[in-house]
Amino acid sequence: MKKRNESMKKSFRKILLAEVGIEFKACLYFFAILFFYCMYRIIAQGSFQADMIVMSEIILTTYVMGYIQVYLLKNFEESDHMGAFELLAAMGCSLFYVGLSYLMSWFDRAWLPELLFFGYMMLCYISIFCIYYVRRHWDTEELNLELEAFKKTRKPKE
Repeated sequence: MKKRNESMKKSFRKILLAEVGIEFKACLYFFAILFFYCMYRIIAQGSFQADMIVMSEIILTTYVMGYIQVYLLKNFEESDHMGAFELLAAMGCSLFYVGLSYLMSWFDRAWLPELLFFGYMMLCYISIFCIYYVRRHWDTEELNLELEAFKKTRKPKE
């Protein structure tokens, strides 16, 4: 019974961590896409207003993409290196966003904004990969420093 409870706790924790990661991704990508959308509205249309329906479509899309990235694409932007799989996954996700933006007319189905949006999303994915890489490096350094400090405070057994 105790072993089963531990297994259930471990499974629950794994699912909860994945859900928190998806929530974080959705917020991050929603902000990035919303920024591009708002800049498009200001520059191309001279409007300082955003469409609530478009914003709803964007947030729903970022949640769906978050699940795809975590469960199907192995959290590729949190990978240790940027290889062919990670680059192809970033391109695929960017194309997915561009395809939906075209279908839902976020940028009035104009080719130039859609092409710029693809480049922007690729830049976002590469930037986020770099942020995760640097964060992992700093976390490793900090853990190593804490381990050394811990070793110095421990008294050797006599």
